[in-house]
Amino acid sequence: ALHARRPEPHRLVHHSDRGSQYLSIRYSERLGEAGIEPSVGNTGDSYDNALAETINGLYKTKLIHKRGPWKSVESLEWETLKWVTWFNHQRLLEPIGNGPLVEFEALYEQSQTAIPVAA
Repeated sequence: ALHARRPEPHRLVHHSDRGSQYLSIRYSERLGEAGIEPSVGNTGDSYDNALAETINGLYKTKLIHKRGPWKSVESLEWETLKWVTWFNHQRLLEPIGNGPLVEFEALYEQSQTAIPVAA
């Protein structure tokens, strides 16, 4: 898979479930040889990946466990697509003014491009 994708050097990140096989020395060495950055920190904790862990937990709680069992992989994929769309485009977040995440991100991007570059 790595050979077929031909990723740009130092741009590929490997996300794992932190199982023991992903924390082994040889596995970590192989990732390094391939120029792949592990998403788990050097000590084997996931503090640097806390947001992803939180979102995965919400996804499992609000969709997978609440609405399953699933009749097919296709139905799960379709419902996942709908959930991600809701999560990013419709869910209102009080800490950012009761707006959806995509609107907040757009405003943030506008504020970043509006700053003049110093000479």
